[in-house]
Amino acid sequence: MENKGYTAHIGFLYPGHAAEDDYPRLARMVRPVADIQVVHTSFVEDAHTVEALTEMGSPTRLIEGATRLRDSGIEAVLWTSTSASFVRGLDGIREQIDTLEKALQVPASTTAMAFARAVTAVNAHRVAIAATYPADVASLFQGFLEHFDIEVVGLASHGIATAAEAGTLGKDAVLRFARENNHPRADALLIPDTALHSASWLKELEAVAGKPVLTANQVSFWEGLRLCGKLTPQRGLGTLFATEL
Repeated sequence: MENKGYTAHIGFLYPGHAAEDDYPRLARMVRPVADIQVVHTSFVEDAHTVEALTEMGSPTRLIEGATRLRDSGIEAVLWTSTSASFVRGLDGIREQIDTLEKALQVPASTTAMAFARAVTAVNAHRVAIAATYPADVASLFQGFLEHFDIEVVGLASHGIATAAEAGTLGKDAVLRFARENNHPRADALLIPDTALHSASWLKELEAVAGKPVLTANQVSFWEGLRLCGKLTPQRGLGTLFATEL
């Protein structure tokens, strides 16, 4: 499928500061390059706890961020926190999407929903999860995926307390994270934290795992292109981007 040369215009609402530089990096890597805007949203506490993440993904926080994207020319908007969407459950995610669509009058999604769609796109039925989160939060991600009949055959939780800490992990640590938390029965490996850098290492991650690897910032960007109607097969961004829907 030929890329027709239409540039996508995508807004990303990103809580705090950790690995947000993945988004402009991905925007430069896709062809044609994308036009993006990253808005940093506020929160009470940077913590991988259900309470803190629920507050972080509240409609109030999303509306606060969305006001900065009004009249910006974006065609789609993503709430780019996996955990601060799935901890609110399916009804909470629907509320987040509805809040953004009403505020900006463009299609919206969340990273958690992007994961569910991306697993289907790469034709994976069984997945392993390599989560930076504590066990109680990681188990909620497993429950979220199971709503979509995705079987989780491996769940690793590493108890990293904050997004800021996750954002400091470099290439070697992230590749080791993927290698050590893979599962032989999994069709794909999921790494669900937008605070974790991955955009520069997508090919290496799949080489280490020997299977499709889906990372939070990767699936968020893919979902943004999909919502714009400008998703075309790409090289160098992993199996997900190479797959034609």
